[in-house]
Parts: sequence; C-alpha cells; structure tokens
Amino acid sequence: MNDFLSMGGYAQYVWPSYALTFVAVIVNIALARRAHAAARAEARRRLSIEGEDR
Repeated sequence: MNDFLSMGGYAQYVWPSYALTFVAVIVNIALARRAHAAARAEARRRLSIEGEDR
C-alpha cells in the first residue's frame, strides 16, 4: 500500500493534482446548483408576474 501511495516518487505531484481536481469538481457542482436554483426562482417570479397581468 505504501508503494501505491508514494506513486513511484511522484506522489508530491500526483496527490495535489487529485485534490485540486476534486475541489474544482465540487465547486463546479455547487455553482451549478446555485445557478439552477436562481434560474428556477427567476422563472417562478416571471410566471407569477405574467399570471397577475392576465
């Protein structure tokens, strides 16, 4: 297991790359969820305004 974790001497480059990628994916998911929620709220707001105009 120690050999795997050391990555043949390249662990100092490999593991931070994995960590950075993981963080980027998590941030991307969080931002997409936030944007989706905002778009849904905006759509609901527009539909309610449109319904009041009729």
